[in-house]
Amino acid sequence: MSGYLNKATLIGNLGRDPEIRTTRDGKQVVTLNIATSESWRDASGTRVEHTEWHRVVIWNDGLGKIAEKYLAKGAKVYVEGKLVTNRWTDTAGVERYSTEIHLTPYNATLTFLGKAGDRPSGAEARGAADLG
Repeated sequence: MSGYLNKATLIGNLGRDPEIRTTRDGKQVVTLNIATSESWRDASGTRVEHTEWHRVVIWNDGLGKIAEKYLAKGAKVYVEGKLVTNRWTDTAGVERYSTEIHLTPYNATLTFLGKAGDRPSGAEARGAADLG
C-alpha cells in the first residue's frame, strides 16, 4: 500500500446528456455533468438549497460505453473516481484551474440509481465494464 488516497464519491443527477468525444489516438472519452444538492433551514427557518456542479470524465472504455448507451439528462448516478486538477493560462495571461473527477480503467465505479427499467441488468453492466 502506498499510504496515499485520492478518491472522490458522488451521488447526483446528470444535468445534461453525456458528452462523447474521441481523442486523436481514437480513445473514447465521456464527460458527465453531475449536480449534487443539499438543503437546510437558516436561522430564520427559511429553507435554503445549494447545488454544486461536478465534471466527471470517463477514461474507461467499458464504463463509457455504458454511460453512452444508458444515461441521459436527469439520471441519478453514483460515481467513484479520483480528483484531477488541470492548470492552464487563458488568452489574457491569467492562470486558471479546474478540478474534475476521472473514472479510469483501474479504479472507477459507475452505478445507476434510477428505476429498474432505466438501467442495464447486472450481467449487461458487468459485460460492458469488462470491455475497458
